[in-house]
Amino acid sequence: MKPALESFEPRFIETNDGVRLRAAVWDAAEGLTLRGVCVLLQGQTEFLEKYCEVIDDLRLRGLTVAAFDWRGQGGSARACTDSRKCHIDNFTQYDEDLRAFLEQVVHPITKHPIAVAHSMGAHILLRHLHDNPTSIAMAALSAPMMRISTRGQPEWAVPLLTRAMMALGQGNAWVFGMEARDPLRIDFDHNLVTDDRARFARAQKLVREHPDIRLAGPTWGWLSAAYASMAELMAKGYAEKIITPTLVVGAGCDRIVQTIATRDFASRMPHGKYVEIEGAEHEILMERDSVRARFWAAFDAFRASL
Repeated sequence: MKPALESFEPRFIETNDGVRLRAAVWDAAEGLTLRGVCVLLQGQTEFLEKYCEVIDDLRLRGLTVAAFDWRGQGGSARACTDSRKCHIDNFTQYDEDLRAFLEQVVHPITKHPIAVAHSMGAHILLRHLHDNPTSIAMAALSAPMMRISTRGQPEWAVPLLTRAMMALGQGNAWVFGMEARDPLRIDFDHNLVTDDRARFARAQKLVREHPDIRLAGPTWGWLSAAYASMAELMAKGYAEKIITPTLVVGAGCDRIVQTIATRDFASRMPHGKYVEIEGAEHEILMERDSVRARFWAAFDAFRASL
């Protein structure tokens, strides 16, 4: 099997609101029985190339993989003049990205894909599953973004500050400290997402070689939209309406999202199964081999149980 990074053939699609998105499809590994199509959805600031190891993990399970970059990320159109900023006005724009991707890339292959999604991508997928209950046959979520960590700041203060900055017309400005999270300036000892030095170095190499695909962090506008969407998802009755069989995997040492909120959400899903990986940082799929092995074991067992 030719590795995904070496067989990467991007294509471009356009959303109804005129945003150009970069997408790609990889066939399942040769010689295996085709076992379906998997939609792979990345987290905030990420890009297709970063997920090539995960894509190959899925291909070796007999799955064709379809993936894309959200608007404002990777090789998709950026929202701000400073391309390092992650910005959105409303999460309904991400909903439109996913709709366009499914309609133009996935549905010509299959009407009943499964999905693997990480962090913000998992959050957006849950929005989609709530509104389109039969569109995905099965989902596996890695550290979904249900409530973000305020990293030592009072939890009530950050939404209040966000509202104040929006009222002052600072929606396109960096959230304090986020410009310094430019991946070209972060070393392994100061990263917050993985304990795997080699996988961290691999991602750094990708952004050094292709600096135009990188993002540093969010604007106040993105954060305001995220708080609104998280409040919507965490509201009483929301999780209860998601009927898709869903594996939810939480990271025991997550410093990006609050694992306790993930655990609570999963417990309210009618067909949800929760697994927590002790010692894992946020990027479970980019973690140490022992952490990744636990994710894939849970994924394989969950698929087999359906």
